[in-house]
Amino acid sequence: MEKALFTHNKHWKEPYSGLYQRSIYSSLLGLLSLRQIQVLKGIRRSGKTTLFRLLINYLSETVNPKSILYVNLDDPYFSDLYGNSKSLYSLLELSEKVTGEPVQYLFLDEVQNVEAWEKFVKAIYDNEVVKKIFVTGSNSSLLEGEYAKLLSGRYIETEVHAPTFAEILKVRGIGSRFDLLDRKVEALRVTDEIMEYGSFFEVLEEPEHKRSIILSYYDTIVFKDCIANNNLRDAKTFKEVTHFMITNSGSLYSYTSISKALGVNDGTVKEYIHVLEDSYICKEVRPYAFSLKEQIRSKKKVYVNDNGFLSQTSFKFSRNHGKTFENLVYTEFNKRGYEIYFHNKDFECDFICKKEDQLIAVQVCYELTPHNRQREFGGLEKLKLKTDHKWLLTYNQSEALVNGIEVIAFWDLFSGFDERV
Repeated sequence: MEKALFTHNKHWKEPYSGLYQRSIYSSLLGLLSLRQIQVLKGIRRSGKTTLFRLLINYLSETVNPKSILYVNLDDPYFSDLYGNSKSLYSLLELSEKVTGEPVQYLFLDEVQNVEAWEKFVKAIYDNEVVKKIFVTGSNSSLLEGEYAKLLSGRYIETEVHAPTFAEILKVRGIGSRFDLLDRKVEALRVTDEIMEYGSFFEVLEEPEHKRSIILSYYDTIVFKDCIANNNLRDAKTFKEVTHFMITNSGSLYSYTSISKALGVNDGTVKEYIHVLEDSYICKEVRPYAFSLKEQIRSKKKVYVNDNGFLSQTSFKFSRNHGKTFENLVYTEFNKRGYEIYFHNKDFECDFICKKEDQLIAVQVCYELTPHNRQREFGGLEKLKLKTDHKWLLTYNQSEALVNGIEVIAFWDLFSGFDERV
């Protein structure tokens, strides 16, 4: 186990290098002075570990790096600790034995692997064993378990998503509006890339084996975060439901309709969709309605949280730009913290996006043509809901405001240089 600690804590010798800055990083720095436990939740490979390393580099500037302990609990080296959270104390003791420094800052990655981990974290928090505790998990229900109430009032929760379009542009050297307009062709190329392969940094950096990496992510999430973590007995049926939901993303459904299509109990379908949401593979979207009862009873849609999973795992006869582009727009609004709904009563409007007091109606159209123009504008024109904006989002077309509707190109709106999102 000593060897594993050395492997995990390279900062004991030198700072981490080659890290991408994330927009959420500055807000995490602002929380460092608070004693509360910092919890990062999000899909695997979304950058939680990178954020940990950025924070470790920052802390190492003012404290002895050897007083900072990082442990990735996905590592099989630590599997003996999974069954008893008390055994985590041995990590603190071993770290001090190896470094000669008591642990001041503790970083626990993928903490959900340890049974009743909340008991250990609460104990060292209440007894002020360390100055600050940081934990990550790959399930949205990380703090909803049997012991989660033990940590009530003791933590600050932050959700981490795969990089946004704006973050990817910055990595590619597009850091201003001037750069964006000057290198528009490259911005469109990035749009094409993330439509097809998603926005995980590791995937985008890989020149030849993007699909293989995406499928390895997908398999890990399905088998580890979904099937294993939830003790699902019928893995075959779960995978069939998962594949069906991803393939039919953006389509209306009811639990009964999926049940009939796959020959699965509708209660099982509902459970499996909850598991998919919990692991951040996809998210269920409801119709916009003032009545919660109406939202629950109405048909729903599912969107995939990364386009790579949609494009590389779903069944398709040919490339469907409209479907993948609509899903991409969903992911960008979702990453920015919007509540997302749709309208499907008498006419359709793809998304109703809500954030604080802002309400935006969004129609998505990959390419406006004389043949589809009336249909695409129609949903926004008929919508009586009072909104701050009505946008028709396209791949690469823009038009001035007409009848309260503005046509905006995806690459322009989500570049990071438009303050409206």
